Amino acid sequence: MGKSIEEYKADVWQQFREVQRVYLATSEKDQPRVRPVMLIDYDEKFWIATAMESRKACQIRNNPSVEFCLPLAEGDANGYIRVAGVADPVDDPSWRKEIGERFGYFAEYWSGPDDPDYLLLRITRVEVEYLPPGETEAVTFLV
Repeated sequence: MGKSIEEYKADVWQQFREVQRVYLATSEKDQPRVRPVMLIDYDEKFWIATAMESRKACQIRNNPSVEFCLPLAEGDANGYIRVAGVADPVDDPSWRKEIGERFGYFAEYWSGPDDPDYLLLRITRVEVEYLPPGETEAVTFLV
C-alpha cells in the first residue's frame, strides 16, 4: 500500500461520480437484509430514493444503521467499497426535488417530489472500507 489515506479517499469518491447500483444492508430484528439499490453521492452525502412503505424503509425506521457495498472489478482483479452509516429521511422539499431529478427512474415510480409514497433517505457516512482491485489489504477510514 504505497498511497496515502487522502489518495485512497480520492479514489473512493471517484467511484461515486455517477449513480451507482450498490448492495444495501438493513436489519430486520436479528436478521440482516441485503438488496440492490441505486445510490447517488451528492453534496458529500449518499442518497437513496424508495417507496415510503417498502420493507427497507420499514427496517430503517426501526434501525437507521445501514451499510452498503459497491463491488469493484478491473480486469480479473476484484475489490470493493463498503460504507457504514446512518440513514435519515429527508422532508425538505428542495432536497426532495433536487435529488429526485438526479434519479433517471424517478418518474416511473413517483408523480413528483411531493408524492406521499416517495421517501428520500440521506446516508451520512461513518466508516469506509476500501479494497482496491488487485490489492490484498483493505484500507479503513472515518468520514
